[in-house]
Amino acid sequence: MKLLKEKILEEGIVLSDSILKVDSFINHQIDPKLMQEIGREFAIKFKDMKIDKVLTIEASGIAPAMVTALELGVPMLFAKKHKPITMKDFYFTSVYSFTKQKTYDLTISKEYIKPGENVLLIDDFLSAGNAILGLQDLVEQGGAKVVGVGIVIEKGFKEGRKRLLEKGFHLESLAILDKMDGNRVKFIG
Repeated sequence: MKLLKEKILEEGIVLSDSILKVDSFINHQIDPKLMQEIGREFAIKFKDMKIDKVLTIEASGIAPAMVTALELGVPMLFAKKHKPITMKDFYFTSVYSFTKQKTYDLTISKEYIKPGENVLLIDDFLSAGNAILGLQDLVEQGGAKVVGVGIVIEKGFKEGRKRLLEKGFHLESLAILDKMDGNRVKFIG
């Protein structure tokens, strides 16, 4: 996606050969026009699939997932990293975050995942694939099915793509990083 790649080149900050800071437009401050285009692009890429719901993890996945759900005309749901006391009956899994260097417990209220639903997963980054596999676990606990995965920025030099494709996922990434060195980003495609 041209607009996303341009934004990464203009405002992304390479912190290491595996960490790209995109806080100024995706992860902290959000560029609404960019998010609108991201949602439209995902809706186009998954238009031929029956999707009942879009699912992500709080917090950075919420903006692209919300706009994608809006474009598809379906609800958006996010897995919570901290279970509120109001959530009594829930699905649970744990995932390790490469960026945060910690394990998160994810929960979704059982009332929001129904057997037979087709769920599209959306996330901001793909590195090792742990977040997506955790979301898949939650979806399957509810008797639903993951029908696709949309990633805003994929670290193409990490194993995430391979792991997800081996699981049979329909994977669409809007920007795939080939490598990062110094303060430069190189894309695949």
